[in-house]
Amino acid sequence: MGVSLRAYAKHRGVSDTAVRKAIKNGRITQLADGSIDVETADNEWLRHTNQAQQRSSTTTVKAEKNKAVPNAAVEAVSATLKESSSAASGTTYMQARTANEVSKAQTNRLKLQQLKGELVDRNKALSYVYRLARAERDAWLSWPSRIASQMAAELGVDAHSLHTLLDQSIREHLRELADISPRVD
Repeated sequence: MGVSLRAYAKHRGVSDTAVRKAIKNGRITQLADGSIDVETADNEWLRHTNQAQQRSSTTTVKAEKNKAVPNAAVEAVSATLKESSSAASGTTYMQARTANEVSKAQTNRLKLQQLKGELVDRNKALSYVYRLARAERDAWLSWPSRIASQMAAELGVDAHSLHTLLDQSIREHLRELADISPRVD
């Protein structure tokens, strides 16, 4: 004769609902009288239960602190915390959780700064710089036409020659400036 469902649940440290679910799913078996043989049920529980899906109890949390984590998690921890650790260094579950929390905090801080108007969109900034540079270039290209005749009159030279010289010089200077590209990183 075994123990009752509730007694076995107390023995396992789970709810009696979890024990009923295990019986229903065939992970553990009951005796003919409806009771549970503790030793047999413990063995069945361990064999048929996926440990990765189990909630952690206080004793399990202590064991998880030194639990190995997948390589992808190690890379995420390294990137987030800017550590130079490798997978062999034994990054723990707690370090991975810390990295996750740090990442969430950074993301929330950036969202808050964006809502406050302290951050600008990179694409919008690049577009603005491009439009500004184009407007400045266009202004320089139209300048010789506007000023050449006035300068020629003051200097007493041919207006067309001065306009051509100014236009050539400005275009050459703009070609030199075209090699400069804005960096927004």
